[in-house]
Amino acid sequence: MRIGILGSGQIGATLARLLTAAGHEVTLANRRGPASLTGLTAELGDRARAGTVAEACAFGDPLVIAAVPFGAYPSLPPDALAGKVVVDTTNYFPGRDGVHAGLEADRTTSSELIATHLPSSRVVKAVNTLNYQYLLDLGRPGAPHEERVALFVAGDDPEANGLVARLLDELGFAPVDTGPLATGGRRQQPGTPVFNRPLRPGQVSPAP
Repeated sequence: MRIGILGSGQIGATLARLLTAAGHEVTLANRRGPASLTGLTAELGDRARAGTVAEACAFGDPLVIAAVPFGAYPSLPPDALAGKVVVDTTNYFPGRDGVHAGLEADRTTSSELIATHLPSSRVVKAVNTLNYQYLLDLGRPGAPHEERVALFVAGDDPEANGLVARLLDELGFAPVDTGPLATGGRRQQPGTPVFNRPLRPGQVSPAP
C-alpha cells in the first residue's frame, strides 16, 4: 500500500518503521520540510521518501495517517485529503493543544472535530491509545488474535474501518472495533480504561 504520513514525531516515525518493515511504501511530511527528514528516510530505506504535505497527501492511496498534535489539526488540508481514508492518531491534551470548550464539556470528541474539518475524507480513529514504544515492541505478526495486543478502531465508514483494521492486523496487533466516532472515539480518549494499557482483545468489552 502507498501511505502518506503527516507528522514525523514519535508516532509518525514509529508507524513509518513498522509499515516499511511490512513492505508498504510511505511518504513522510512535517512542518519543517523534506530536508529535515533525510536522516529518517535514510534509516528506513528505499520504501520511504520525504515530501511536502501536499506530496504526502497525494501519495497516500487510499490512506493517509495524521500523526500531528491535536492542536495542529486545522493545518490538515481538506482539499488534498478529499476522498482519502485519514487515520486520526491524535489525542487532546489541553495543556499542549489549548482548551477546547466543546471537548471540556464532552459535547463532542477530538475525532469528530477532525471529521468536520475534513468533510470529504473518511476519518478513522486508531493508533492513539498506545505510546510509541509499545507500538515498536508489542506487534506479533502471525500470532493468534487472542494473544496479540489490542489496537482500537472507531469510525463511521465500515469500509474505511475495515481497511485500517486489516493494516493493524498485518502489523501484528488485534484490531478491536469500538464503534462510530461519537461513541468509539470517546472510548479511546486519554483517561479511559483502554488508554496506554497493552490489553488483549479478551480484556476489552465489545462496542455497545
